[in-house]
Amino acid sequence: MGESVCPRGCPSVVLVGRREPPLRRTADAIEAAGGEAIVVAADVSNSRQVDAVVDRAVSGFGGLDHVFNNAGIMGSFEPITAMSEESFDELIAINLKGPWLMTRAALRAMITAGRSGAIVNTSSFLSTAATVGSSGYSASKAGLDAMIRAVALEAGPHGIRINNINPGVIDTPMLRAHGDDAIPALAARAALRRIGTPEDIADAAVWLCTDEARFITGQSILVDGGFNIPGPR
Repeated sequence: MGESVCPRGCPSVVLVGRREPPLRRTADAIEAAGGEAIVVAADVSNSRQVDAVVDRAVSGFGGLDHVFNNAGIMGSFEPITAMSEESFDELIAINLKGPWLMTRAALRAMITAGRSGAIVNTSSFLSTAATVGSSGYSASKAGLDAMIRAVALEAGPHGIRINNINPGVIDTPMLRAHGDDAIPALAARAALRRIGTPEDIADAAVWLCTDEARFITGQSILVDGGFNIPGPR
C-alpha cells in the first residue's frame, strides 16, 4: 500500500508480514522493476503495530491510496468437537480482527487526508461453502464478508471503496501443506479444470483498486475458476 509515484506497474508499496525475509525478496523484485518498497515486520492482529504500519506508509510515501489485506491462516481443519478454543481465537484474530484493524487504521488516515482509494481483503469461497473441519475458518471469512458491507456505507461518502476477493482452491504453500494428493480431484471439480494461481488473485486485487472498478464496493467476489458452481459439498 502507499501512494503511486511512478507510472502504472511501478508502484510504491509498504509490505507487511510477520516474517521479514520473504517481504525483503518481494521488495527487491519491486525495486528491480523500478518501484519503491518499504518492509515492515508486524503482526496484523496487534492494533499498535497496525497503526504504526499505516503511519509508516503515510510518512514514507506521503499518503495512502490502496490497501490489500491478504494476511491469513487456515488453521487446523478438524471437527468442532476436537478444535481448541485457542485455535479458534487465532483464526479470528488473524483472519477477521487483522483486516478490521488495518481497515480502521487506513480509513482514519485516508479520511483525515481527504484521499479517495480502495481497500481489498482476501476472504474465501468457504465463507459461504463448507467442508468438514472448516467451522472456525468459515466463520472468520463469513465475518469478513459481513464487515465490508457496513464499511462500504461508511467509507463511500469519502470516495473510498472496499471489496473482498473470495478465492477458490489456490496453489499456495498453505494448500500444499495439507498434501498434494487431493489437488487433481479439486482441479477436476472446477469449470476451468485447474486450481488457481497466486497471479489469478493478484490480478483481481489490482483490478479492484483501479478506476475500472470505480462503481464496485461492498462486494465479495468469487475468483474460483467455477469451483463453486456444482454447489456445496
